[in-house]
Amino acid sequence: MKRSRSEFITVRGLRYHVRQWGEPGAPKLFMVHGWMDVSASFQFVVDCLQKDWHVLAPDWRGFGLTDKTRADCYWFPDYMGDLDAILQHYSPDAPVNLLGHSMGGNISCTYAGVRPDRIARLINLEGFGLAPTRPEQAPARFAKWLDELRNPPTMGRYPSRAAVAARLQKTNPRLHPERAAFLSAHWAAENDQGEWAILGDPAHKMVNPYLYQVEEIMACWRAISAPVLWVEADDTDAWRWLGPQEQARAEVDRRIGVIQHVTTALVRDAGHMLHHDQPLALARLIEDFLD
Repeated sequence: MKRSRSEFITVRGLRYHVRQWGEPGAPKLFMVHGWMDVSASFQFVVDCLQKDWHVLAPDWRGFGLTDKTRADCYWFPDYMGDLDAILQHYSPDAPVNLLGHSMGGNISCTYAGVRPDRIARLINLEGFGLAPTRPEQAPARFAKWLDELRNPPTMGRYPSRAAVAARLQKTNPRLHPERAAFLSAHWAAENDQGEWAILGDPAHKMVNPYLYQVEEIMACWRAISAPVLWVEADDTDAWRWLGPQEQARAEVDRRIGVIQHVTTALVRDAGHMLHHDQPLALARLIEDFLD
C-alpha cells in the first residue's frame, strides 16, 4: 500500500481532515467520498495509479476524522461550501482534477457547474443524484423530519474491529477480507466502552426536510465546461434510489445528457463501491482520461 499522511485544516469553522498520498510537487488529484464513507476508501485505487500524483482526499464534515457540526442535519450546500474552501486552500490559482464517488460525485458535478473555472477535469463515479421529487411530497417529508428530531437516529456499534469488517462485507460481498480489515480501522474507532463505533455523525441519517430539486441540479450540470468522465458499475445497486431499473436508466441518461463534454465508461464485475471492487480497472480509466 502507498503510505498516506493526514493533515488538519480549518474549513468554515470545522477542523477538517485531509488524507494525502504522494508528493506535493506532483500533479494534484482531489478525491471526495460518498455518504457513510471516509477518505481512506480511495486507498486501493490510489495504490493502482501508475503515475506520480499528489492525491488529496478530505473526510466530509461529520465523517471520519473531520469535526461534526452542531446542526440537526446536514445540507448539500454546506458540502459545496467546504469543497470550495478546500480547493482554495490547496490550489488557489489553478483549476483542479476532481473525482467524486456517489454523494461526492453528485456534489462534484454540481460544484463544477457553479464554479466551472475551478475544474480542469471531472470524474463522477456513480454520482447519479437522488430520486426526483414532487411538491406534494413536502408535508410528509417535513413531518418525518420533525419525528426524527424527537427520536434522533443512532450509529452502529460493534463488539470488535473484525465485526466491523464483517459488516462492510455484508454490504459489499465483493469486498476482499484484507480490504475489509483495512477499511474497518478507518470506518470505525474503539470507544471507552471497548466497542467499535462508526466514525459518522448520526445526524447524517436524518431525512433532509427539503426536497431534492433535480431540475435545479441539472441546471448546474448544464453549466459544466470541463471534460467529464462518467463511470458506472455493471452490477450497481444505485437503481434502487431512482425507481425500477428501466425507469431509473432513462432518468440517469436524461441527467447525463445535459453535460456538455461527457465520456461514459462501464466497469465490469463491480457494484456501487467500484473503487473497492475493481481498483486497477478504475485507475486505468482515471489516468487515461487525465492524460
